[in-house]
Amino acid sequence: MVAITSGATAPEPVNWTRIGVAGLMALAVLYAAFLLYMQAQPLFGAILLALGIGIAVVYTTGASPAWRFIYPGVAAVLIFIAFPVIYTIYLGFTNYSSFNLLTQERAVEVLMSSRTVDKTTERKFALVAEDGGYRIFFPDDGLISDPVALDGSPVTAALAPAASAPAETVPARDAVKLRGALQAVELTTPDGVTLRNSGLRAFAQVTSEYERLGDDQLRRVSDGALLTADQATGFFVTEAGERVPPGFRVPIGFDNFQRIFQNEGIRAPMLSIFLWTVTFAAISVALVFAVGVTLAVILQWPHLKGKAVYRVLLILPYAVPSFISILVFRGLFNQNFGEINLILEVIFGIRPDWFTDGTLARVMLVIVNVWLGYPYMMLLAMGFLQAVPEDHKKAAALEGASAVRVFFTITLPQILPPFVPLLISAFAFNFNNIVLILRMTRGGPDIPGTAIPAGETDILGSFTYRVAFMDTGTQFGMAGAITFLIFIVVAVIAYTNFVAMRRAANRKRYGT
Repeated sequence: MVAITSGATAPEPVNWTRIGVAGLMALAVLYAAFLLYMQAQPLFGAILLALGIGIAVVYTTGASPAWRFIYPGVAAVLIFIAFPVIYTIYLGFTNYSSFNLLTQERAVEVLMSSRTVDKTTERKFALVAEDGGYRIFFPDDGLISDPVALDGSPVTAALAPAASAPAETVPARDAVKLRGALQAVELTTPDGVTLRNSGLRAFAQVTSEYERLGDDQLRRVSDGALLTADQATGFFVTEAGERVPPGFRVPIGFDNFQRIFQNEGIRAPMLSIFLWTVTFAAISVALVFAVGVTLAVILQWPHLKGKAVYRVLLILPYAVPSFISILVFRGLFNQNFGEINLILEVIFGIRPDWFTDGTLARVMLVIVNVWLGYPYMMLLAMGFLQAVPEDHKKAAALEGASAVRVFFTITLPQILPPFVPLLISAFAFNFNNIVLILRMTRGGPDIPGTAIPAGETDILGSFTYRVAFMDTGTQFGMAGAITFLIFIVVAVIAYTNFVAMRRAANRKRYGT
């Protein structure tokens, strides 16, 4: 007798250990999100909140078991790749810079914290230690305060005439250590004058420089000028048009992109840098491929003796960290003391200006980049060459073809298809090879007459870095806009790489 069973699968048993661990992780992430929110970081708090909710849903419910394995990878991609890209693109539509660094609310707080000190009311003071606190004594006026704790918390104390001068006061070096706590003390004289700390050894009348009238308006106390928040520029401005720093971040739409394409001081150097970036990447890839394949062919020559020694020596540049090799080459190309110029002077009587001449600096970068990149291509070529059938080479040789013709008609066409995706990847890498540029030339020599810092050896990546963090830059919004444009170019290159790989796979599959 055959038992009839239902087609439904049995429910997955509850794994309380997994649920408990996932629950604890979710709670930890949620607590971290709460702390970030309390530290005025709502964006990062929201990211952690979403992460915690995802952990709770995927690992504590009946979600697909596959998601338990792919969720960490998906979360890592979203947090470490997608979010930085999206946030950088967002910055490209703002005026974020060293002049507009704060939020509007924080800019208001900074302005409201500005104080004006009436120097005519300054009074020297001394600290008198007491059990559990201090008294502030003014010897010129004979006034002494009520006991204060000086623990950093805001405190208000009254001043009264002292019966006698204190016998002992706190030494000046110890009083200086309490400067931060003294800033929070407010003293009131018998006639109602309020005094605040105005220096290392003085109290005075201190008044706020600005008075808040609303979210978008302030009044300057000294002259009564009305300040209004300008949402177009990210500054508080007076009725006369005077900008009052600090500025604050505001969305400015496509203004950064318009500056890139319309401002001649930005468009011209950026176009030059873009052309040099493409040229640098293309020449580097072509020379690295040529040198790597040539060396691989030489090492595959059956009559060559000592192949192992040569192979080790040629791979050494790949074994040394690139930033160390770059620093070595920077010393070798030194215009005054470098070994390369010393040799050229002895042989040809010349001392090239490698770092001050734009053309020579670019040649130098290509030379160094070929040195750093050829071992990788050589190793790949050595593997691909072994996959070429020897029968094809022998048949061509029997027909009277020379070794050079055999290579270009038989060998190269067979190793080139698997090389194409790798060459495209190498092009994309060199397109953003800012380590070489920044360590070798720092983008110099500078291009004269530009609105933003730019150099003749800058590529788009190093140019963006200089705009954001170096020289007179720190224009994060502009750097974000340039990064967005670079992202589009790199995305096109990546898509091209994908298409090339797919076509190569199809040709291999169908033999076409």
